[in-house]
Amino acid sequence: MLKNKRGIFFTTLVIVIFSLFILTYTFYSQTQERRTIQKRISTMNGLVFSIEENIPRQLKATGFRIIFLFEKRIAETGSYISNLNGTFNEMFFNGTLYGQTNPEIQALMQGATLPGIISAIQEKANKINVEVNITNPSISITQEDPWRVKIMLNAGIIINDKNNLASWNKTGDIIAYVDVEGFEDPIYIVNTNGLVTNKIIKTPYSTFVSGSDISNLLAHSQNSYYIASTSAPSFLDRLEGINSPDANGIESLVNLQKLSSQGIAVEDKSVVDYIYFSEEDSACNVVPAGMPAWFKLDNAHLLTYQVSCA
Repeated sequence: MLKNKRGIFFTTLVIVIFSLFILTYTFYSQTQERRTIQKRISTMNGLVFSIEENIPRQLKATGFRIIFLFEKRIAETGSYISNLNGTFNEMFFNGTLYGQTNPEIQALMQGATLPGIISAIQEKANKINVEVNITNPSISITQEDPWRVKIMLNAGIIINDKNNLASWNKTGDIIAYVDVEGFEDPIYIVNTNGLVTNKIIKTPYSTFVSGSDISNLLAHSQNSYYIASTSAPSFLDRLEGINSPDANGIESLVNLQKLSSQGIAVEDKSVVDYIYFSEEDSACNVVPAGMPAWFKLDNAHLLTYQVSCA
């Protein structure tokens, strides 16, 4: 009986120890698996963060390059950009302009098209054994304020671990802004055959006339600085040659001395740019005195520039 009891005891002890070993091993394995998955998720989150940080910067660079190429095209052809949004889409997706390309376009758009952006993302993803897919992409270019162009990419981003440990899926808008300051105004390029250009620079003046002091207005007009104006076309409108009022419009005052110095015949018109380069011609000299004899404004802009008809 004693031997049997001892046998049962040792058998039971072995079973208990073996069971504890199995439980410990299982727990350890599950813990290790969880740690592996958590580490993988952490690595993928780092990639996701990098993508969300980098794509807006890439969109901004792409938008700047495309606008630069648009302006170059305008300068070379003397014609505005037709179907601006559609042409922007063509540049972004295909890297071509009206179905054509050249070494300069290829150089500037290298890595700036959607395929180039995806390739750069996938190159990083491959290093951590992850696959990235961009689904149903669409892009638009608009303006929400006078001084910035808005680039919006809507797309789905799917990130899969190649070992199927984890995945990440998101659809939404990625937005970037490109400043219009520093670009040339297309309406000057087209209407002077490229002889006189005018870089878009926001005016430093909030007051143009103080009493009889017109020095700010004189400096503003001599430098053809810009102000926001809801009666003027926006920068994107100017790229397309649209001469209509826009909520995000901008306007400058044409310095007729610069035109005449290039042999361009000046006209007796309001020097507000979108009016001067149009068929409208009603204008008057202004007071206070001190502005050049050629400086004239239409009635709608007298209050804006704090003057009255002479």
